[in-house]
Amino acid sequence: MALCFSFPPDFLSPPNFQPLLQNCTNSQHLTQIHAKIIRSKLSTNPILAAQLLRLYSSFGNLNYASSIFHRIQSPSTFSWNLIIRAHTINSSSSKSLILYNLMICAGVPPDKFTFPFVIKACAASSAVEKGKEVHASVIKSGFYCKDLFVKNTLLDMYLKCGSLESARKVFDEIPVKNVVSWTTMVSGLVGFGELDCARELFDQMPVRNVVSWTAMINGYVSNGRPQEAFELFSQMQVEGVKPNEFTLVSLLRACTELGSLSLGAWVHEYALSNGFKLDVYLGTALLDMYSKCGSLEEAIKVFHMMERRSLATWNSMISSLGVHGCGDVALGIFEEMIKEKVMPDAITFVGVLSACLQTQRVDEGINYFKFMIEECGIVPILEHYVCMFELWSRAKDNVQTISDEGQSFVQMTETEMFEESLYASLPR
Repeated sequence: MALCFSFPPDFLSPPNFQPLLQNCTNSQHLTQIHAKIIRSKLSTNPILAAQLLRLYSSFGNLNYASSIFHRIQSPSTFSWNLIIRAHTINSSSSKSLILYNLMICAGVPPDKFTFPFVIKACAASSAVEKGKEVHASVIKSGFYCKDLFVKNTLLDMYLKCGSLESARKVFDEIPVKNVVSWTTMVSGLVGFGELDCARELFDQMPVRNVVSWTAMINGYVSNGRPQEAFELFSQMQVEGVKPNEFTLVSLLRACTELGSLSLGAWVHEYALSNGFKLDVYLGTALLDMYSKCGSLEEAIKVFHMMERRSLATWNSMISSLGVHGCGDVALGIFEEMIKEKVMPDAITFVGVLSACLQTQRVDEGINYFKFMIEECGIVPILEHYVCMFELWSRAKDNVQTISDEGQSFVQMTETEMFEESLYASLPR
């Protein structure tokens, strides 16, 4: 519902704008309030500017957020924190680091709220050397010894940047670790493939939450030890820790690794009996498990039961149908996907072209290939070319089965240009 701005003049003071900003729930309402603030000549008010900056960043509108920030005369640490945070949370980490550098050059002192977002930006940019520089500033400022959140963020940054030695040092320097400290280190060790070290640390944890258990279970699955994942899940149940959907997805991946349909069906039943809904993440994992464990019928049931589907869900269903020899149905699912205005990606078309190849639909395959390039703007990858080569070789053997347009397309694309494109797709 649109907001009405027929306010008396004395209502338009900064304190009276603040409730409007606090209750703002979408970008459209925010721009309306912002326009009124500008007309009321209050756009330079530092309190309102800070609130506008925070809201625009939360709605992902970095252009407006940056515009407001650059209009603030002598921005405070608080304002710098807001704009750095805005870029960090909106996947503009390199700009966050530039802003941090400008903040330091301007002589504005960072505080304990500045550092976590700068460190996160270092992690997102894999800028470990900049991270070490910020780490030194944290120590110099005195926050390293007294702020656990900053230490945990540094720990996460070093692990994500691949610097295990620095991460171990930070972890060892935390005198009183919380569950986040322990879990971050366990997850990091898992990521480095040091599974036994991760388990040893996991067993030392004074307190473990569902995130800790799931990190260790997922570690076993990701490192080809699915049986141990289920053993740990049994221990988790004994200790009375309830799993979340991420735990169950890891278990479903373990079922796929084991090739155990019965175990996968048990996880499905466990999910339903414990109140889990077939959302996008869990539903797609179930679909994938059933397909890979040989039960296409159950995979299709799960697909149709899902109220919401992601691109990954559609891709999994199309590929599964193709693998099980149901190319016609796979193409039907793809058409349904297009009708629902879900934009396909390169993986989608691998499944689609494979289905055309399986059902010997040469004309359709050519049309889908052209649609992929011309309408979806997708650059063909090696797998697409492999499918098309096979389709075209069949077309050349059975020219009478394809249209004149299809024959023309075959003749045009089997030239040197196509061979060069294929060569460019090969790994070097």
